[in-house]
Amino acid sequence: MRFVLSFRAALAPMLGVLLAVAIQPAKAEEGTVVFSDSSRIASIGGSITEIVYALGEEGRLVARDSTSTYPEAAAKLPDVGYMRALSPEGVLSVNPTGILALQGSGPKEAVDVLKKSSVPFIEVPDHFNHEGILEKIRIVGKALGVEAKAEKLAIDTDAKLTAAEKQTASIKERKRVLFVLSTQGGKILAAGSDTAADGIIKLAGAVNAVEGFSGYKGMTDEAIVSAKPDVILTMKGGGPPISEDELFANPAVASTPAGTNRKMISMWGGYLLGFGPRTAEAIHDLAVSLYGNQVTD
Repeated sequence: MRFVLSFRAALAPMLGVLLAVAIQPAKAEEGTVVFSDSSRIASIGGSITEIVYALGEEGRLVARDSTSTYPEAAAKLPDVGYMRALSPEGVLSVNPTGILALQGSGPKEAVDVLKKSSVPFIEVPDHFNHEGILEKIRIVGKALGVEAKAEKLAIDTDAKLTAAEKQTASIKERKRVLFVLSTQGGKILAAGSDTAADGIIKLAGAVNAVEGFSGYKGMTDEAIVSAKPDVILTMKGGGPPISEDELFANPAVASTPAGTNRKMISMWGGYLLGFGPRTAEAIHDLAVSLYGNQVTD
């Protein structure tokens, strides 16, 4: 009798551990590269959604984030919020079988929760160059189990990007471009290196007028004057629009070559900075705006 009691006493904590494990939600396997079930995908990031549509796999999508505005059909999908201000509850509320998210999605705490959920989470790198776009396409294709279709799209996109880059190859005098993200409070917030703006400026055959910092930072009047931009580049659809009159009323901007000639180019943000299937067209359009008939087909 004493043996039975002692055995039960020893078994009790073991049963407690087993029950505790049993009632915890299962976690998705770390390092997932292919969804085991890709029938209900939440797409986070405009370029990711564009790629899914370009692959003809939009039937798998059950939700998208607010940056996913192209193609127009994507707007019909449930919107789980801005990719940098996600709510885990919002993303999981659409009952996805997989989450496909662009690198940079956040906040970190929300992404950590999503990664620890039972729903497989695949993060897609976002490099702002020619090769980065092809990598993005191949990773999305592999995640959805359509690698052959992705390779075909990558080859086609590669050819278009190469052709777009060659259009400015013969131009000797390169324009200096200052990308302005916002002018709130009279402060110029501009793009340095390691940004989508820096990447698209270079692909279009121009030079980023900003040197010495990465990311998006405020610039002093002295820094703006020293940058000597020939052109100010801005984007539409990414917050309060930047007024041309307000921009060139800034004394520092007004004293630059761009200010003297009132040279400002504005393009839709998702198109200009998305680094997806339409980037070759964006390169061409920006190059034409910068160089006119110097651009060769």
